[in-house]
Amino acid sequence: MQEIERKYLVCNDSYRREAVRSVVMAQGYLCSRRITARVRLCGDEAYLTFKGKSYDGGLSRFEFERTIPATCARMLLARCTSLVEKVRHYVPFEGHLFEVDEFTGDNSGLVVAEVELCDCTLHPTLPTWVSHEVTGQHRYYNSYLAKRPYSTWAEPSHR
Repeated sequence: MQEIERKYLVCNDSYRREAVRSVVMAQGYLCSRRITARVRLCGDEAYLTFKGKSYDGGLSRFEFERTIPATCARMLLARCTSLVEKVRHYVPFEGHLFEVDEFTGDNSGLVVAEVELCDCTLHPTLPTWVSHEVTGQHRYYNSYLAKRPYSTWAEPSHR
């Protein structure tokens, strides 16, 4: 399977009024060498995901995901040394579904929107609450944020 997505920073919270659903999430990383293994708990749903390295300028990568019992996810999350916690808001806009991640905990203050696409050449119309694209910038990957949280970034002007 291939995941194609663009990632953007969010400049204000007006997306909240447009959200059709919001879910509290916790995710931890089990390993991250050639393939990243992630466990994610989204409310009462849970997933085990494997992601490959990015290509096409960070737009696409291999992704394999399966549902797992929430009890198993909780057990795995308890064994992760670092977690990423966030609230994901699902916001439809101009025929696309934007997933806006409002990070909490050590990544509090960071808000990122992602939109999955069927083609690397697509550039969706952007809502007014999107500032600029950060697709392919590794520091905005959740696996990076698990190791180097937003609160530890040295240069606030580059946040």
